[in-house]
Amino acid sequence: MDPILALLLGLVVGIVLGVVGGYLVAKSRAANIDPAALEANSALLEANHAALVAEIRAQEASARADLQAKLAAATASLDGFREQLADAQEQYRLLVDRQRTDAQAQAEREQRESKVLQALTPVQETLRTMQNKVTELEAQRALQHGELAQQLKSATESEERLRSTAESLASALRSNSTRGVWGETQLRNVVQAAGLIERVDFDVQSSISSDAGAGRPDMVIHLPGGKNIAVDAKVPFTAYLEANQIPATATGEEAARREALMKQHVKVIRGHIDALASKAYWAGLEASPELVIAFIPSESLVSSAMEADPGIMDYAFAKRVALASPVTLWSVLKTVAFSWQQDVLTDQAKTLFDLSKELYGRLATLAEHADKLRRSIDSTVNSYNQFANSLETRVLVTARKLNALDESKVIGTAKTVEQSAKQLTAVELELNALDELDGVHRPELELPDIARVEGESKTA
Repeated sequence: MDPILALLLGLVVGIVLGVVGGYLVAKSRAANIDPAALEANSALLEANHAALVAEIRAQEASARADLQAKLAAATASLDGFREQLADAQEQYRLLVDRQRTDAQAQAEREQRESKVLQALTPVQETLRTMQNKVTELEAQRALQHGELAQQLKSATESEERLRSTAESLASALRSNSTRGVWGETQLRNVVQAAGLIERVDFDVQSSISSDAGAGRPDMVIHLPGGKNIAVDAKVPFTAYLEANQIPATATGEEAARREALMKQHVKVIRGHIDALASKAYWAGLEASPELVIAFIPSESLVSSAMEADPGIMDYAFAKRVALASPVTLWSVLKTVAFSWQQDVLTDQAKTLFDLSKELYGRLATLAEHADKLRRSIDSTVNSYNQFANSLETRVLVTARKLNALDESKVIGTAKTVEQSAKQLTAVELELNALDELDGVHRPELELPDIARVEGESKTA
C-alpha cells in the first residue's frame, strides 16, 4: 500500500474516532450515563487512538523514509536527467550548428552549381543539339540497317546463284573438250587485249612440220623481222578442283588427300611440259626462238603448282617451255605489240625521208621559176619606166604646145614605178640551191637525219 495513502487513512480514522468519542461523551452526559463507564470507554478509545496514532506514525515514518529514499532516488534521477538534458541540449546545439553549416554549405553549393549551370548553358545547348543529331543518326542507322539487311539478303541470294553457277562451270570444266575451248578463248582474249590483230600479228591453229613431226599449236605470234613464236593453251584443272574442295586448314586424312591431289596437279603440268617439249614447235617455224609458251589461263593454277613444287619453273625452262599465266602472257604480247609499233614507225620514217628529199628537189625547181618570174617583172618595170620618161620628156612637151591652141583639154602625166619586184631571200629558195643538184655541198641545206625524224615521229 502506498505510504502517503496509509498516512491519510490513519488521520481520517483518528478524526473519526475523536468525533465518535466526543459524540458518545456528549450523549452520555445527555443521557446521564455513568461517568466511570464513560471514562472507561474514553480510556479505551484513547488507547485505541494512541495505538492507531502510533501505528499511523510508524507507517508515516516508514512512508517518510520510503519517500526520502524515493526522493533521493528521484533527485539522483533528476540529476541524471539534467545531465542527459544538458547532453541533449549540447547535441541539439551541435546538431543545429551542423544543420546551419550544412544549410550554408548547401546554399553555397547550390550557388556554385547555379554558376556552373549558367556556364554550362551553351554546353547544354550543344548537348541537346548533339542529342537531336544522335537521335537523327540513330534513325538513319536503323534505316540503313534495314537497307543493309536487304542488301545482305540480296548478296546472299547472289552468292547462292554464283555458287550454283560456279558449280555448273566446274562441272563443265571437268570435260576435256570444254577446258580446251575455254583455254583457247582465254588465249584469244589476252592476245586481243594486248592489241594484236588476227591474221596480221598472229595466226590460230596453224599447221607446223618439223623433224619431230607435224604439229598444230593453238597460236603462232608473228614478231617483227619475220620471226615467230608458238603458244599452246593447257588447262590442268581436274586435280586442282578436287584439291580446292578441301579446306587449306584441314588436318589428318583430308590434309593428306589434298596434298596428294596437289602433287597430282603438278604431275599433270609436268606431263604437259614434256608433251610440248617433244613437239619442238620452234623447229618448224621460221626464225623462232627455241622455246614454246605454255599458256595456262588461270593465275591460281600456276601459283598452286609452284607452291607445291618450287622447281617446276626450272624444269620447264630446261625443256624450253615457258609457263605463262594471263598476266605474264599479256606483258609479253604487249611487248610484241610495241615492237610492231616501232617497226611501223621505222618504215614511216623511211618513207618520210624519201618524200622530204623529193619535196626538197621540187622546191629548188620552184625557186628557179620564181627567180625567172622576178627578173621578168623587173624587166617589165624598167620598160614601163622608160616609157614614162619618154612620154614626159618627149611626147608631152610637143603635146603641150598643141594644148595652147585649145586649153579646154588637159593632158595628164604618166608616173614611173619606184618599187621593184621583191627578191626571194629564203635559203631554200635561192637560185644557188640548184648547185646541190650539180654536186655542190651546202651544209645549211642538209635534210634532217633519219634518227631525228624517227624521234619526232615517236613523239608525235
